[in-house]
Amino acid sequence: MALAIGPFASAQDRPLDQKLDKVTFSTNWLAEAEHGGFYQALADGTYAKYGLDVTILQGGPQTNNRLLLAAGKIEFNLAANLIQSFDAAAQNIPIVAVASMFQKDPFILMSHPGSGFDHIEDLPKATAYIGKDAFVSVYQWLKTAYGFKDDKVQPYTFNAAPFIRDKDSIQQGYATSEPFEVAREGGFRPNVFLLADYGYDSYSTLIETRRDLIDKNPDLVQRFVDASIVGWMNYIYGDNAKANALIRRDNPDISADLLAYSVAKMRELGIVDSGDAQKLGVGAMTGPRIRSFFAKMAAAGLFKSDLAYADAYTLQFVGKGVGIDLRPRQ
Repeated sequence: MALAIGPFASAQDRPLDQKLDKVTFSTNWLAEAEHGGFYQALADGTYAKYGLDVTILQGGPQTNNRLLLAAGKIEFNLAANLIQSFDAAAQNIPIVAVASMFQKDPFILMSHPGSGFDHIEDLPKATAYIGKDAFVSVYQWLKTAYGFKDDKVQPYTFNAAPFIRDKDSIQQGYATSEPFEVAREGGFRPNVFLLADYGYDSYSTLIETRRDLIDKNPDLVQRFVDASIVGWMNYIYGDNAKANALIRRDNPDISADLLAYSVAKMRELGIVDSGDAQKLGVGAMTGPRIRSFFAKMAAAGLFKSDLAYADAYTLQFVGKGVGIDLRPRQ
């Protein structure tokens, strides 16, 4: 039940005996650094300071936590990109993106150095190891933007061995993980093409909720968004040891080395804190950028051009400068 009080704009002012609102937030994969800011807000008490008792529900290969959100079983969900948000609008599912924790989608393509695939224009000539989800989304855009072909695609099963063996191939991945694994398993550093730097301008790692929760309890949504933003700033720039301990508790198979690599790449590439987030704060989204991305996806055939894509998001809860004071001074 929602608390009948104003938002905890100054979280420290929350009465110590104030009952916390219980909410569940589901992720889209097993616990990893790409979820780090949420674990940080849980580990360091930020959620509690904002009046929230948060449970993080892991995703995974056999789960679809988004269905739980649509059914009203949980309050918040993590979406990988705007395509999922547009798809909800296309299906008249009242799920709305309220914040984007990543300004850049970390989706990448990798190639072998010195094999003639050193520029993105070279990549359509290579055998492409692409997963089924990426094939029906980002790969369709690659076809229209750079001339990639369906007949070059081989299934990617989250096993880098085929790519490592074949120097005339490319493979999908995430900037925060797959290059680390290829270097460890294959003994070489692959060329990495962050598609966000080549026109694929989707927001990523989006917080979603239901429209009825926005209408009935916008204060709860605002507090969850704000606390998550603070969590991300502290995870990227502060001491994230406790958050990483929680991540490894939920996902014991992830190594400390990979977590450290992922955080370093998020900083280096500006995955979390770049672009509009520099002025508006982490979590920021803008209408023109979303419009630009939708136009590209419509041109690639993913959606009808007359889709009411604006139903898929709201700017109500972001762009307020939350957490900017936590950014390290140059």
